[in-house]
Amino acid sequence: MLQVGNLSFNYGKTCVLKDIDLNVKKGEIISVLGPNGVGKTTLLKCLLGMIKPCSGFIKMDDDMDILKMSPTHRARLIGYVPQAFPSKFPMTVFDTVLMGRKPYVRFVPSDKDLEVVAKVLISMNLNHLGLKDFDRISGGQKQKVLIARAIAQEPDYLVLDEPSSNLDVRHQLEVMDMLKKLAQKKNIGIIMAMHSLNLASRFSDRIVMLKSGCIICNGTPLEVMTPKIIEMVYKIEVNINRINGYPYTIPLNPVEPVEFSV
Repeated sequence: MLQVGNLSFNYGKTCVLKDIDLNVKKGEIISVLGPNGVGKTTLLKCLLGMIKPCSGFIKMDDDMDILKMSPTHRARLIGYVPQAFPSKFPMTVFDTVLMGRKPYVRFVPSDKDLEVVAKVLISMNLNHLGLKDFDRISGGQKQKVLIARAIAQEPDYLVLDEPSSNLDVRHQLEVMDMLKKLAQKKNIGIIMAMHSLNLASRFSDRIVMLKSGCIICNGTPLEVMTPKIIEMVYKIEVNINRINGYPYTIPLNPVEPVEFSV
């Protein structure tokens, strides 16, 4: 289990996260929701060790302190999928995924590293793209390749920042379904920042709702996705329908309409 306790973070004098308590179990998917600027990405950066919290702890199953690990050790345990991967020079899909083996490579990739990448590409149905230029594949394919790169790290946990952003509806569903299967088949704990309430409802085991840097609620989609909670967090009125067992949010009107003139 990945444990976060009493975690707080400030940018200067501005409090961004306050007293965050959160557990991520292997095999489950947790979506972190909330309006822009509430601290979703900051929380992910703390989990990855990219920034150091002002207080609190982040620990693994055997009480290992994430914040005291070397970057290499941490990268073997936690994989990261960013919103985008800026490529500065031509790189094949195979080589992009091979970058996920960096925590294990000393000088040159070993036969095992190459084998791991090949197996990941096959298991994720990406092997036909192996020799293609990463910059020349579609947005949906790029996102899958970035997930494959993180899986090549053989992590226990996966952190994703808006995995469905900039994707059309079909690729959103494909990427989210891929993550669901990875969590179940490889027993990987997944935590991701999300904007889409309905994708989070459909594919998450638990939803963590942030407001003003604090966790407002933490529970199953049916427990969290209610008109009262969504109105409190997003300041909008909604209807909630249940489709195939999960809550589907239909936005209605802002609680406080914005006035503007043309």
